[in-house]
Amino acid sequence: MSEVSDFTKGKILSPLLKFMFPILVALFLQTMYGAVDLLVVGRFGHAADVSAVSTGSQVMMVITAMIAGLTMGITILIGQKLGEGKRAEAGNVVGSGICIFAVVAVVITAVFVTFAPAVSSFANAPAEAFDGTVSYLRICAAGSAFIIAYNVIGGVFRGLGDSKTPLITVSIACVANIVGDLVFVGLFKMAATGAALATVFAQAISVILSIVIIKRRGLPFDFSLKSIKFHKKLTSQIIKYGAPIALQDVLVHISFLVIMMIGNSMGVVASAGIGISEKLAGFIMLIPSSFSQAVSAFVAQNYGAKKYDRSKKVLLYAVGLSLCCGVFMFYFSVFHGNLLSGLFSTEEDVVMASWDYLKAYGIDCLFTAIMFSMVGYFNGCGQTTFVMIQGIVGAFCVRIPVSYFMSKLEPVSLFKVGLATPASTLVQIVLCVVYFVILSKKLSAGKNSLEDAM
Repeated sequence: MSEVSDFTKGKILSPLLKFMFPILVALFLQTMYGAVDLLVVGRFGHAADVSAVSTGSQVMMVITAMIAGLTMGITILIGQKLGEGKRAEAGNVVGSGICIFAVVAVVITAVFVTFAPAVSSFANAPAEAFDGTVSYLRICAAGSAFIIAYNVIGGVFRGLGDSKTPLITVSIACVANIVGDLVFVGLFKMAATGAALATVFAQAISVILSIVIIKRRGLPFDFSLKSIKFHKKLTSQIIKYGAPIALQDVLVHISFLVIMMIGNSMGVVASAGIGISEKLAGFIMLIPSSFSQAVSAFVAQNYGAKKYDRSKKVLLYAVGLSLCCGVFMFYFSVFHGNLLSGLFSTEEDVVMASWDYLKAYGIDCLFTAIMFSMVGYFNGCGQTTFVMIQGIVGAFCVRIPVSYFMSKLEPVSLFKVGLATPASTLVQIVLCVVYFVILSKKLSAGKNSLEDAM
C-alpha cells in the first residue's frame, strides 16, 4: 500500500529537496513533450511547421493550465485532510475529482475538435502554418481525456506527498514521445500532425502505467467505485480551491497566447522565434515551478495541522534555493541563449529572433524565483482566490498592455516585447509580499485566540 509522507514534523530542508527533486525531473520530462515536438519538427521541417506546432501547443497549454489548476484543488484538499488526520474523506475527494474531470474531458474534446479552425484563426496563425495548426489542435483535443487523467493522477500522488511515482510514469511517457516524434515526424514526414500524434500517444502510455501502479500498490485510504460520485461538500471544496488557480493559470497563458499572436502578426520568423523561446522558458523556469508545487504540498499539510511558523520556514528555504538557481539561468539565457535556440532550428534568422526574446525571460528568472514560491505558499494555505487575483493583475494589467505597447515602439524587437513578462512578475511580487504580511497577521491572531481559549 502507498505511504503518506508526513511534512508536519522533523527537518524541513532535506525533505523539501527530496520531495522537490522528483517533481523537477518530472516537470523536465513533461516539458520535453512539447520541446521534443518542436525540436524534431525544426530539424525535419521548415519555419512554417515550427510556427504551427508552437501556435498549436500554446493553445493547448491554455487547456492544460486549466486542468492542472483544477487538479491543485485535489492536491490541496487531500493534503489538508491528511494533515487533519481525516484519511477516510480522502477517497471521496478522489471520487469527486474523477467526476468533475470526466465532464471537463467531454466538453474540451467536443469544443476544440469542432472549432479548431476558428481557434487557429483567433490565434492569428500565419497563413503558411494555418492547416498544420488546425491539425495539431484537433488531434490533441481528441486525446484530451489522457491529458486530463494524467494531471488528476499526478494531483492525487502529490497530495499524498509522493513525487516519485509521477516521475516514473512521465519518464516512460517521454521516451515514448521521442520515439513517436522520430517515427511520425522524422520517418513519415507528418510535421505538426505527427507531433500531435506522438504527444497523445505518450500521454496515453503515462495514464495506463499510472493505473497499473495504483492497482498494484493500492492507496492509503478507502477508495472504490462507490467513491466515484459528486460528493457535494468535497466537490465544492475542490472547485473552491482549484477554480481560482485554474482561472489564473488560464488567463496567464492567454496573455502569453496574446504575445504569440503579436509575434504571428510580425511574420513566420518572429512566430517561430517566440515559439522556440516559450519552449526554452519552460526549461529555465523548471526549478521555481517545481519549488512552487513542492511548497504547496508541504504547506497544505502544515496548514491543516495549524503549524503556521513551519509553513513560513518552508517558503524561505524555497525562495533562497530557487533564487540561487535563478542567477545561473539569468546568465545563461542572456549571454548564451543562441546556443539553446540553435538546438531547435537550423535557420539563423529564427535562432536570432528566439535569442532576442529569450533575454527577457532571463531577467524574469530572478523574479519568478520569489513569486512562484510565494504562490505555492498561498495555494497550500488555501488562499487560491488571491493567487487568481494577482495572476490576473499581472497578465491583463501589465503583461498584455506592455507587450502591445512594446510591439508598436520603433525599432520593434522581440526583446522589448518580451520585457512585458518580467514587468508583470515584479508587480505580482509586490502584491504577494503585501498579502503575505496581511495573512501572517491574520493567522497569528487566530492562533493566539485559540491558545487563549484553551
